Amino acid sequence: MQFQKKEKRQTTVRFDSHHVRLRTGEVQRKTGSYMYRWTDKLGKRNTIYAATLEDLREQEEQILVDQHDGIKANIKNVTVNDVYELWCQLKRGIKDSTMKNYIYMYELFVKPTFGKKKLVQVKKSDVRRFYNQLIDDKVLKPSTVDVIHNIVHQVFQIAVDDDMIRSNPAANMLREIKMAHGSEIEKRKALTLEQEELFLGYLARTPKYQHWYPVFYIMANTGMRVGEITGLRWCDVDMENGIISVNHTLVYYNHRDEKGCYFSINTPKTKAGIREIPMTEGVKQAFLMEKEFQDECGMKSVSHIEGYSDFVFVNRNGEVQHQGTLNKALQRIMRDCNSEVLEKKGVDSDPVLLPKFSCHVLRHTFATRMCESGLNVKVVQSVLGHADVTTTLDIYVTVTNDLKKREITAFETYLKTGAKQMADGQRASRHGVRLYCL
Repeated sequence: MQFQKKEKRQTTVRFDSHHVRLRTGEVQRKTGSYMYRWTDKLGKRNTIYAATLEDLREQEEQILVDQHDGIKANIKNVTVNDVYELWCQLKRGIKDSTMKNYIYMYELFVKPTFGKKKLVQVKKSDVRRFYNQLIDDKVLKPSTVDVIHNIVHQVFQIAVDDDMIRSNPAANMLREIKMAHGSEIEKRKALTLEQEELFLGYLARTPKYQHWYPVFYIMANTGMRVGEITGLRWCDVDMENGIISVNHTLVYYNHRDEKGCYFSINTPKTKAGIREIPMTEGVKQAFLMEKEFQDECGMKSVSHIEGYSDFVFVNRNGEVQHQGTLNKALQRIMRDCNSEVLEKKGVDSDPVLLPKFSCHVLRHTFATRMCESGLNVKVVQSVLGHADVTTTLDIYVTVTNDLKKREITAFETYLKTGAKQMADGQRASRHGVRLYCL
């Protein structure tokens, strides 16, 4: 009896409405569509659906290939955001401020849109389209997209490493995007000496903007990062010995959600960032100007951030300044300064004008001025707080036309001096030979 029942199960054949024989696990539904059920290696039942039997069997073949390659089959509903949450749990080895910035960038630009996509459905073309939208529609700079790509690539790599997908769809994608949109990320250019003199001179003589002179002058003459100077406290400024102690940085988080805006105190990016910067006489006077201005206006620091207080640069409410406010001020200053120059010089002349620049360009400008002055590059590295001297030379120092002219002139002088010395040596040698012969 048992033998007969077994034989009956083995000889059972099922067909669909088109009289096509169905395989084990295949079922035609009442609606006419198809589904396939199977059990994976973990013993979990899985189901897929398709409108036609042909489409269903294509999916079946892919499942067999995935099983052979060790790709997990139970992740059809897993989204990019789901893997991102896993990435957040596993990410280690970076500064807290960097991680906060990563989270901010992802949740602002990726999570609401691209992050909702099913992981297994994401193709390279989807990633390319997403990056193009960030540049074209969101008008993001390639440098910003670079940060976003760094996160997205790592998220997909976790999926690859965990056998969720075969390959990383974000691999080499940023390089393609850069080529499509005009080349590599633009290097920040330092202000020329004429532009720097125009900028600082305009601040010094313009009542409307004189209160901005100290902070921008100090940035341009110390090379301090914007987070370092906004986080500077009066106890960090030793006027007697002429030393600025840099031991922390202020980070501003401008979240566009329920978290709002807030500040945080962090250590510098590297150990080299903890440093002492000697003050020039001009920098000392700038600090005194700031102190005098605050006393006249009755301004006093009221911000208390993670145990830090008595900040040097504050607004009229006594709250600490931040990068956004400083950069917005720069835009207004550039606009009004250039307008004044054009009014005086006329549109037909070729006057020196201020280019569009940010606070960080002042750091590049300081590095360039120091190298132009002939200072030892190791001193420049130490003042800027770079762990590697190549960072100082390759990123922060702009080879200006003035510097090139000066070095070429020095080279030419060397050649002329060397040629003269060589000629004098040869004449002396010939004279010696004649004397010897006599």
